[in-house]
Amino acid sequence: MKAFGKLLVRYKLYLLAVLGPLGFWGAGIISLIDAASVPVPMEIIMAGYVWNDPRHFYLYTFMAAVGAAIGGLVPFLLGRAGGELFLLRRIDRARYEEMLHRFEKQEFLAMLIPSLLPPPTPWKAFVFAAGVFEMPVLHFLLAVFVGRVIRFTIEGLLVIHYGPKIVGITAELFKQHTRGLLIGLGVVGALLLVWIVRKVFARRSRAVA
Repeated sequence: MKAFGKLLVRYKLYLLAVLGPLGFWGAGIISLIDAASVPVPMEIIMAGYVWNDPRHFYLYTFMAAVGAAIGGLVPFLLGRAGGELFLLRRIDRARYEEMLHRFEKQEFLAMLIPSLLPPPTPWKAFVFAAGVFEMPVLHFLLAVFVGRVIRFTIEGLLVIHYGPKIVGITAELFKQHTRGLLIGLGVVGALLLVWIVRKVFARRSRAVA
């Protein structure tokens, strides 16, 4: 296990060395890899990008969100291909039924909320479940993209105002006050979603008029 852990560390350092200089393209590729396969410390990586180039932090946010949405298709399609039994091996029946209820009730929010939450949120479990429960692909991509945009935007603004160290402080606060932060982030995400929907309908109304 120790050898495997060292291998993962070297792998992550290699990614940073190769993709770090690529700017916002690197942020997108690293985020894609993080979502598709081996987890990468995206908070630390994004903090470094934003701190070094705060004027263009929105580009890093956008590309990282796009990368996460595209990379998430890998576990999503694995779930779609018939991963119900695999999912039940990782979570108990009660947890499975709870997730199924969430997706049946409001699949978009069921995928958006985990996407805007930082680690240790079991994001890939929700992605896999979205595939198992046959969430439409376009809805899945949009939910992940919006959630990641919210998450990376909040983290980027915090880094710009307080420095990269705020990432570690925020992670510790999340562990200690998970429920309160979940509610707060959920409210922020819902308000942003309502704002986006209103903007879209306003544009359509003007176009029709």
